[in-house]
Amino acid sequence: MWTEVILRSGKRSAQRTLLEYWAFIATDPCNMHHGRPNSWQRVLAFFAGLLVLKVTVSVVLKYRDYFPPNFGADFLLGREPYFFRGYQWAFYVHIASGPIALILGLMLVSERFRRRFPKWHRRLGRIQVLGVLFLVAPSGLWMAYYAQAGPIAGAGFAALAIATGICVALGWRSAVNSRFADHRRWMWRGFLLLCSAVVIRVIGGLATVTGVYFAWLDPLAAWASWLAPLAIFEANQTKHRRIGSSPARADYL
Repeated sequence: MWTEVILRSGKRSAQRTLLEYWAFIATDPCNMHHGRPNSWQRVLAFFAGLLVLKVTVSVVLKYRDYFPPNFGADFLLGREPYFFRGYQWAFYVHIASGPIALILGLMLVSERFRRRFPKWHRRLGRIQVLGVLFLVAPSGLWMAYYAQAGPIAGAGFAALAIATGICVALGWRSAVNSRFADHRRWMWRGFLLLCSAVVIRVIGGLATVTGVYFAWLDPLAAWASWLAPLAIFEANQTKHRRIGSSPARADYL
């Protein structure tokens, strides 16, 4: 899916951006509305946003290999036998909707944007839900069947597509039912799953820079690119719930 497009479209990054991105996730940004983020959180958020934008732009620049399809390019290499047998529709839908979903997600998880432009937050949120549920996730699920890294990687991409659709759908339902804390959490999960495209590029970049590569790298990256950020997010959610329910916190409130 969108993540596999990133994986096979180029593998250059820096270790510093990897640490910045993971640290940004670890700060649990969806809870920042409970308090004012400090300076280092703002810096990490800034660099994480730049990383998302950088990856998105670099992938869009690869479009010259896709219109018309260049089967000598990294991602399309070896896909000619089945490309025009239905695969092309999922592919073009995915590469068109994926970057849009990533950029919209970056805007929608911004607490500052939500507070300053609440109407636009709702409008863009509807577009995001429709785009993910009817374009990004279905096309990614279809493409997962043809994953060139093998069936294990394909299963990882398929699970990612399904999980992304579920998180976004539950986030939408929570907003409709005015459960806004749940809405933020589900939408952050959905955004982190979309950002698997960024994580997988960082993994590939580190493999290129360090010269470390093994047969299981691509299948491992297909799963780790979304399971690892999601696990960190859930661990921080558990930590914040424990802090919030502690006696000291209760006395403070």
